Amino acid sequence: MCQLLGMNCNTPTDITFSFEGFRRRAGLTDHHTDGFGIAFFEGKGVRIFRDNHPGALSPMADLVGQYRIKSYNVIAHIRKATKGTVNLENTHPFIRELWGENWVFAHNGTVENIEICPNSHCQPIGTTDSEIAFCCMVAKLKERFSKKPTEKEIFDAVVEITSEIAQLGVFNFILSNGEWMIARCSTNLHYVCRKAPFGTALREDDVMIDFRKYTSESDKVTVITTQPLTKNENWVKMKNGGYAFFKEGDVIYEIEGDLPECEAHV
Repeated sequence: MCQLLGMNCNTPTDITFSFEGFRRRAGLTDHHTDGFGIAFFEGKGVRIFRDNHPGALSPMADLVGQYRIKSYNVIAHIRKATKGTVNLENTHPFIRELWGENWVFAHNGTVENIEICPNSHCQPIGTTDSEIAFCCMVAKLKERFSKKPTEKEIFDAVVEITSEIAQLGVFNFILSNGEWMIARCSTNLHYVCRKAPFGTALREDDVMIDFRKYTSESDKVTVITTQPLTKNENWVKMKNGGYAFFKEGDVIYEIEGDLPECEAHV
């Protein structure tokens, strides 16, 4: 399957440390070689870099590492194709307009027999189940709310709509409008919240960083990924069917999942 990476912060932050470890899985340490993409929100705008070549070897991924863009919200994806051919239009993350905002989405898993929403303004460009699912989500949200609702209403609606989609297969995803980030776990998704007192992190390829050199006491940075990127941090493993809503580096709303021991809390 594919793998996901997200970052949500209360201050513009450089994702290079996490992204460099993540992209190694796209051809060096793992087999997610069917394309990569990364989206950086900047105000209401989004910078998106995508390539249908392996992220570990892509000159475009090299450029992202050298650029060191700082952002409040970032979504990245490395692809192992299960639906749709290997080409640029099938490369995540996908972007659509909703209520005058850019919404960015990346998916890990396979959703079987999902149908394109008829008579919708939001139609897929490529042939992946992921993009069809995203378009259906956007279409149903726009149908439900004629204007932008509250964040809690958005979260509740996304949970309801995507829980139905998830019945068709494996539906791990990360979604953001640049103000917040929603993550859903179907099989594997982890997150770590970094805040003061900051320390060091040891990446899985044994590269270490001392966050104290790059942060202030008020900084909060949450990183979400399919599998933990560091060896020495306390990553939270989301439960199957769980959702989390992140804003400014904090977990604002969370549904823990549908395992027997789960409970929902807000």
